[in-house]
Order: sequence, then C-alpha cells, then structure tokens
Amino acid sequence: MSILPSLLIAGLSPSALVHTGLWFFPFLIASLSYYHTSDNNPERRVRDVGKLLKSYDFIIIGGGSAGAVVANRLSENPNWSVLLIEAGGDETEVSDVPAMAAYLQLGRLDWKYKTEPQPGRACLGHTGQRCNWPRGKVLGGSSVLNYMLYVRGNRKDYDDWEAQGNPGWGYEDALHYFKKSEDNRNPYLAATPYHSSGGYLTVQEAPWRTPLATAFVEAGVEMGFESRDGNGEFQTGFMIAQGTIRRGSRCSTAKAFLRPARSRPNLDIALNSQVLKILVDSKTRAAYGVRVRRGEAVYSVLARKEVILCAGALNSPQLLMLSGIGPADHLAEMGIPLHSNLPVGQNMQDHYGTGALTFTLDQPVSFVQSRVENMPSVLKYAVFGTGPLTVLGGVEGLAWIPTKYSNRSLDFPDIEFHFVGGSPASDGGRQVRKAHGLSDSLWQMYQPLAYQDTWSLLIMLLRPKSRGSIRLRSSNPYDKPVIHAGYFTHPDDIKVLVEGIKFGRSLGDTTAFSRLGSKFWSDVPMPGCEETGLWTDEYWACMARQYTSTVYHHAGTAKMGPPTDSQSVVNHQLKVYGVPRLRVIDASIMPTIVSGNTNAPTIMIGEKGADMVKADWSGVLDNRLRRKRSSDHVDRWPGKLIQSL
Repeated sequence: MSILPSLLIAGLSPSALVHTGLWFFPFLIASLSYYHTSDNNPERRVRDVGKLLKSYDFIIIGGGSAGAVVANRLSENPNWSVLLIEAGGDETEVSDVPAMAAYLQLGRLDWKYKTEPQPGRACLGHTGQRCNWPRGKVLGGSSVLNYMLYVRGNRKDYDDWEAQGNPGWGYEDALHYFKKSEDNRNPYLAATPYHSSGGYLTVQEAPWRTPLATAFVEAGVEMGFESRDGNGEFQTGFMIAQGTIRRGSRCSTAKAFLRPARSRPNLDIALNSQVLKILVDSKTRAAYGVRVRRGEAVYSVLARKEVILCAGALNSPQLLMLSGIGPADHLAEMGIPLHSNLPVGQNMQDHYGTGALTFTLDQPVSFVQSRVENMPSVLKYAVFGTGPLTVLGGVEGLAWIPTKYSNRSLDFPDIEFHFVGGSPASDGGRQVRKAHGLSDSLWQMYQPLAYQDTWSLLIMLLRPKSRGSIRLRSSNPYDKPVIHAGYFTHPDDIKVLVEGIKFGRSLGDTTAFSRLGSKFWSDVPMPGCEETGLWTDEYWACMARQYTSTVYHHAGTAKMGPPTDSQSVVNHQLKVYGVPRLRVIDASIMPTIVSGNTNAPTIMIGEKGADMVKADWSGVLDNRLRRKRSSDHVDRWPGKLIQSL
C-alpha cells in the first residue's frame, strides 16, 4: 500500500483511490512517466523560487486562470520585477488527463469548499444539503480542475457590460483579447474572423469521441437548431465541445502561460505560499505589499508599483475583507479595521441547474468505467494522445437554446446543455457521485444503473437572477469563507430551468438517439419528490431542487462598475475604489455572469487587465508620452461617488 501516498501527492482524492482498482493509477502514472519525456512534452515545469526578495514592482496573488496570464504579460517587460504567489503546488501527471477531471475534486489540488445549507430551496439531495464547490488550489487554479470547456459567452454579455458604465469592455474589445490568447488547432475555425492561431492557449476538439456526441448534435438539428461554432458569429445551436487541450492533454493556464515564461529572470513564482493579508497604508489607504506564509515562516513582501489580486471569485473577496476592504458592518463584526467600505462579496453569481436528467441505452457506446479505465486506453493516451481518456471530463457536446422566457428575436439563449456520454452511475458510484456530493438517499435513483450504458444532460441557467454572497467565517485567514449560494432565491430561475429540463427530456425522443436505443430513465423517481405528480412542472422543479448542480462558474463578488454604482468594487480599469495600487483581475469583476462557461472569459479578463496595467505604468496617458511619478497613482486613483447600500 506504499503507493497510496504518492497517488495522493498526484492530486487524487482519497475516495478515488479507495474506489478505483489499485492497478489503474499506478499504471497510468508509470505510462506517462515513460512516454511523456521532455522530447515529446517540451513544456518544462516552473521552478519554485528559493528566497523571496524584499520587494518587487508587481505582486500577483493567485496563479490561476487570470493570474497566470497577468504574470506572463507583465514579466514581458524585462525592467519590471514580478512575484506570482500561489497557495498550492504545481499540477501533476494525473491532472493532465482530461477524463480524470472528477477524480481531482476533493483531493489536495482542491480548496474543497461547500455551500451553506439552503433548506427547502436547493441541494436538498446532497450530503448535508450542501453543494460541493471545488476550486483549484494549484498553479493554474481551477483551469487544472475544470472540464476544459472553451466557451466565451454571448456578444450581448460584453456589450451590456459596457452599457452599464464600463468603457472598453464591449464585445469587439473582448474579442481582441480572446484571439490574442488563442491557438486554435482546428484550421476551419482558425481561419474565421472569430478565432486565431499562434497564441499561448491551445484550443481544439477532443481527438476521440463516442457515437453519442454525433447523435447529440444530430438531435439538435432534428429539433430545428443549427450545428455551429458557439464561439463564432452566433451562439444559439449545438456543437461538439471545444476545449483547452494540447496533444490530448489538459492545457491549463500554468502550462499555457507560465511554463513558456519560466526562465525569465524578472519573474519569481512562489508555490505553496498563502497570502494572509494585503498590506494597506493607514494614512494613504494605498496597498504596499502582502503578508505571506511559506512553510512555517511569515514574510512581508513589498510592492513598488501594484498589488494585483487574482485569487478567484471566492478567495479574492475573502482576502479583500481580511485586509479591511469590504462591508463596514461585517468587518466590524469580525473585528477587522476598515480601510475601504465596499460591497465586497456581494453580487455573487453562479451557473447552476441540474444533472439529474438521465437516459439508458441498449448499445455499448457510452463511458462505462471498464471501457475507460483499462490498459489499452492508458496506452492510447500515453503513446498517441488519443482514446477515451482525452474526452473533456466526459463532456462531449454543448448547446445553447432559448426558452419561452427569452426574446427569440435575439441570439441570446437562456439555457446551456452539457452533454455527457455517461451518468453518475457509469463508474458505479465510485467517484462522480462523491464529486457531486450525492447523498445515500438520492443515490437510490441511480444505483440500478451502475456500470450500465447511459447518457445525461447537465442543464444550466445561463443568466440566473438569483444572487448569493461570500462572508468571512472569522478573522482567521485559514478559515474557509461562508458561502451563501442563493440558488433559486429569485422565482424566475426555477421557471426557466423547468423549461430547459422539458426540452432536454424531448431531446431523448429524437430519431438520432432512438437509433441507439435511448430511453428516459423513469424506473426510480427522484427521491424526495414522491408527493408531486410525475413529469409535471412541479416534479421537474422538485428534481432540480433535490439534485442541484453547480457548473463551477462563480463570479461577480468584486463587481466592476462606475463610481455611481452602489454595488461596484472596481472601476473599468479594475482598480479597487479608494485603495490605490490595488487591482482585482479575475472572474470576481464580472458585473453580470457571461452566458457560458467562465474559464475563457477569465483568461480574457487577465489579458485585458494586464494591458491596462502596462498602459498605466509605461508612461502613456491619454495618448501622450508622460513621465510618471509613483505618487501620481495614489493621487489619481478612483474613489466611489456613492456608498454601498
């Protein structure tokens, strides 16, 4: 059993090891070690800096989807010293394997957050009535834990951001930065005006798929939708999923942006280092450094220019509040001195829905565990970069559809489908069930399907009206934040989701799926919904409340907006109001969540944010070359014109 510690170090959750054949992961790791040498895997790993300097020009907190981008772009200037601080370690061989995404949750690469209970409203069939909210505690952040789906959102999302008082954030501006990062390996897409090649971030379809993926797209066409690139001119329609993968392996932001920059002498990367507090001058209110723990020692590191917070939509608000930047009443309750009274942690949004809708098949074409976890699959992946282990966490298709509650004259759908060529029962309840946090009671619906051929839909609200919040549990930086998800607090959300469920149910009756013997799984109704009439709107709503799925797209907790917006925390240049030399550059700043998966938009935010920092400190202001003194940035820093309510 001596192999178990090394597998835990590889980032696997304990439940994944207990419930998976002990031969599989050792064989997988051994195969990767043998075949993935530096000859065919040219991205060398980054080095953990040995000793921190006393000061740097820029300190970036969090090496995730945005932080890795910002660190790369700022260190392009050889005259600037940059420190990137990451609470976790480096990614592992196993985290590179796309199909193993669920096995990383609840392991050492995960912060392992959970929501507070929402009695009578959501997550009712989950353990303790709490939904799991995994977040990446690793270099690359949640781009190491996610399902790698490359989705940008809708054109109108960004135009609406700009219309809300955020100049420079319209769709055309965002498109420029999406394309700046992108290296799309599909030549048909790369040749369009909406994609590009040659960037740091590799994007492509998985090199292997089941027949179900084609059936999904065909079913959408059968129901009157287009087969199209949802990241192109139009969004509404069905598509084979595009993902951030390279040579069949995960392409995290650490691999894409940090490994190419690893040898720059002006970039230090501190791993396994947790920032405890942003240092703020009590007189000028300017950020001037961080307090960080490495091992058993605590250091203060100073920033000569800026501190840039890229810790994500959960950790960024937590760290702001620990540093005295947040709601005055809450900070007083926690005994934290106030530096700036801002609505930090409010406006929290998440894409959520349900993964309960499941269909059986009478043909052996799905992701049953025995077809994935076997020696031929491992060798196909390790040697050729193909096979079932290259599928994006099991997600093979995506679709965006409008319900009756959306304006169909616009290309602005309100539901997204994640098509999965399996179900929580495909692995017999060994890991997916644990990752989703399904209780013993809810599992009774799926237990008869263990190791059987199935497919399922994760049906997601694209623009939920419900809002949640992040609060501090205490003033101790090691305590996890209090997460109020706020699911279904707005009555419109459950109505829209029910319409999405009904459409998904109809999808299973199409000829495309019928050819594979597809049948809706109805033998065991949803536990907890026994008192509702089967297949009614009330039943579908009950099903969603019992099996409530986050899609891990937390956003909005440090809202970008004009100084007249009572809920804004940063301005359009991502500067924290009233705290000079401090910016937030991550998904926290989204005023409203985008209509799609959030990893690609967060990378875009990192690209645009880095350019704004560069412009501020390069001597260019209002299109005129001007020498800047350091004090200018304190004097010119924006403040709020209206206090938070």
